[in-house]
Amino acid sequence: MKQRQSFLLTCLVMMMGVLLYACKPSDAKLQKEVNDKLATAAPGVIAEVKGGVATLSGEVMDEAAKTGAEEAAQGVKGIKSVTNNVMVTPPPPPPAPVVINPDDLVRNSVDSSLQAAGISGVTATVANGEVTLTGTIKKADLKKVMQAANESKPKKVVNKLTLQ
Repeated sequence: MKQRQSFLLTCLVMMMGVLLYACKPSDAKLQKEVNDKLATAAPGVIAEVKGGVATLSGEVMDEAAKTGAEEAAQGVKGIKSVTNNVMVTPPPPPPAPVVINPDDLVRNSVDSSLQAAGISGVTATVANGEVTLTGTIKKADLKKVMQAANESKPKKVVNKLTLQ
């Protein structure tokens, strides 16, 4: 009888061990749960789980996001500890300021004024705020060309136009 009781007790203990082990979440299940949480809490971060230890990797923009990822992983039931290998990447530098050449502004202004006046065949070059006009135009259009060139308020207008 003692042997039978001992055998039953051993079987009962083994069954309880199997049941307790079966109730413990698997690393694969924990990894999925952690990664599901990370997908919303810290996009760009992934976890690998081994032995209940979650190892986080990836990149985030700031320390707050890194801490948030760790807290999200720690919040999953069954995770024993978290190794946070997440890298904080600094934001990209701001774009360099666009430097506008004042001569380009004057040239664009003169070109626009000439186009609006219906004048073609005139080339305006600008250096140090001085406009130089070259090309061939009708004598009747000279006044419109000079007015268009002066509207941009250059330092000086140099007329090298050929009149027809």
